[in-house]
Amino acid sequence: MKPTIVIVGRPNVGKSTLFNRLTRTRDAIVVDAPGITRDRHYGDGRVGEKPYLVVDTGGLDPSAEAGVFQQMARQTRQAVDESDAVLFVVDAREGVQPQDQMIASELRKAGRNIFLVVNKIDGLPQASTAAEFHELGVGDPLTISAAHGDHISDLMDLVLAAYPNVETGGDHSGDKIPRIAVVGRPNVGKSTLVNAVLGAERVIVFDEPGTTRDAVYVDFEREGKRYTLIDTAGVRRRGRVLEAVEKFSVIKTLQAVADANVVILVLDARQEIAEQDAHIAGFILEQGRALVVAVNKWDGLDDYERDTIKRNLLRKLEFLDFAPLHFISALRGQGVGAVMRSVDAAYAAAMSKLSTPRLTRAIQAAVARQQPPRAGMSRPKLRYAHQGGSNPPRIIIHGNGLDHISASYRRYLERFLLETFKLRGTPVKVEFRSGRNPYARNA
Repeated sequence: MKPTIVIVGRPNVGKSTLFNRLTRTRDAIVVDAPGITRDRHYGDGRVGEKPYLVVDTGGLDPSAEAGVFQQMARQTRQAVDESDAVLFVVDAREGVQPQDQMIASELRKAGRNIFLVVNKIDGLPQASTAAEFHELGVGDPLTISAAHGDHISDLMDLVLAAYPNVETGGDHSGDKIPRIAVVGRPNVGKSTLVNAVLGAERVIVFDEPGTTRDAVYVDFEREGKRYTLIDTAGVRRRGRVLEAVEKFSVIKTLQAVADANVVILVLDARQEIAEQDAHIAGFILEQGRALVVAVNKWDGLDDYERDTIKRNLLRKLEFLDFAPLHFISALRGQGVGAVMRSVDAAYAAAMSKLSTPRLTRAIQAAVARQQPPRAGMSRPKLRYAHQGGSNPPRIIIHGNGLDHISASYRRYLERFLLETFKLRGTPVKVEFRSGRNPYARNA
């Protein structure tokens, strides 16, 4: 089994930079400001033949008594409890701080294998700078520069030396595990829904817009099926995205949508369906992702309010009529099971394999019901179709004169295919390939 290595320390000491270095990714947002990372962030790393799981955490402030920083500290403590080894990161340029002393005292009580990592050592005399940190009483200081990669391999060789018999088998990276992104505007209940699906307080829930800053990937199992759930930052309209951190968060959210197989779009039943909801839905559709719509905070509304919301949904999001619609209360766990069943169905539809004969017969039936409009003196001829890809299903239609087919007729064919093959929850992309005219060169 892979060892779990947790990175802890006070805010802005370079934990996320070290996480990105250990995972060889840019998954964690790195900005020169404290408190950017809030939820636990998991990633895979490897040194030679030895794999490991690394966990980035928010800054640990043992003195935090309320607010989001208390929630961050609780998440960090839970990560430490689940760890095999802890990388306690401190800042060489700032020296030992009172908060470092408090964290060291708490880590000693945890009884974990602790490695004191003195970061940002570049340009400083290493021996004399590191000597100061002996007073923390958690072992010999190990100097690194996470930003430049100095001494990282030496650090990990030392950490992994305690795990000589790590199993390299059982790797499920090649399995087709559905990736589910939970997206929406700020404060609609995305993190609450994620925790309800997981059955645990895995991500921070706080009654303040913008609590989630990063896209948090969580592997889990439900009813014998394995998934990866992605909690994302809320997406506000462009004019209100002012901070650099929030811009990075929005980018991470859009990347999560592109990376997902199925997207759960969360709407707030107690807020008006906004233009931004339609923009988010449009991006999901543009990416071709399977979709489930969850209208949250449904409990406590009267019949009139519910009827008004349903009418607004049908009017403003009519282009999402292929997506299952659920009315839920994530806080109470109501409707969560139905949402996950629709996720399973949408994933199955997105990954469907459709044979060429069945597709060709469906296209012929669509043309028999409604022929494409004429283009000049001739009418486009649709001859046969085959599948060109999945997630979403991509149907390639061959024939003559298909360059002149209108966008409205393309939409008709896509809708016809959805209905014919009962592909609930996924869009279908239709592409046309016209045969060459053998006499075009002589014309």
